Amino acid sequence: MTSLGPYRKMRSALHIAVCLVTLCACSRSHAIVIGSKNFTEQIVLGEIAAQQLERKLHAQVERKLDLGGTLLTHEALVQGQIDLYPEYTGTASSAILKQKMATDPATAYMLVKDAYRERFHLIWLPPLGFNDTFAMVVRASDGSRLAKPALSAANSRAWRLGVGYEFLTRPDGLGSLDKTYSLQWDGTPKTMDLGLLYKALQQKQVDMAAGNSTDGVLADSSLMVLADDKKAFPPYNACFVVRETLVQERPDVKWALTMLSGRIDEERMRNLNRQVDVEHRPVAQVAKDFLATQP
Repeated sequence: MTSLGPYRKMRSALHIAVCLVTLCACSRSHAIVIGSKNFTEQIVLGEIAAQQLERKLHAQVERKLDLGGTLLTHEALVQGQIDLYPEYTGTASSAILKQKMATDPATAYMLVKDAYRERFHLIWLPPLGFNDTFAMVVRASDGSRLAKPALSAANSRAWRLGVGYEFLTRPDGLGSLDKTYSLQWDGTPKTMDLGLLYKALQQKQVDMAAGNSTDGVLADSSLMVLADDKKAFPPYNACFVVRETLVQERPDVKWALTMLSGRIDEERMRNLNRQVDVEHRPVAQVAKDFLATQP
């Protein structure tokens, strides 16, 4: 009869190895992956979310900030490469859902909230408290010559326009602006990185820049935002968007992040952005200082 001793020893050793691997896998906590798009406000909000989960839940968090534009970041969320990121209602409605954009902020939120859950199994948490709409910015010296500081009065001259790529291509960007106002453009729009727009405006390389209403540099008195008095742009209320599976596995994540809802108004977000872009403070420290003021 063949001895089973070596077989039993081999099987026993294999069983021990499998148990050790299983034990290690079970003891390793799953990191929550925070993403963001590739501009200051997104990176700040992503860092705030990461630190909030770390301080409230003592969760293991991985940061994948500065990923890219809307479509790339959204796809990373849908594919499970990230677990959450900050998004805006108007952007979601136009760029992702391709649906008619509501002008009422509450309606816009409910429409994207319901559509995202049905189509993508993604959860929109309640708004953070600010509307980061497009802002058409000019030099204050030029704006003061208009009949009023509004886009409807800006058709009295031609403007050299500077834009980011998304504003140029999205239906809620340049297309909506042109449909709503009879503005005159001096040449084709100059497309550039968002971080260069205001420098180009101040150096007179362009006369109008498509920025965002919460950009930190807008506190500079040499710049003027022309009011969107005909409502070309929809509401862009900022919210965290989270994978439904994460909410089901970790309902405390939803609880911790919802604590931030309504806590960041436009002035505060503009100040956070300014600390990074103008004062050159580290994003992590800016986020930490903000959270120190929160319960």
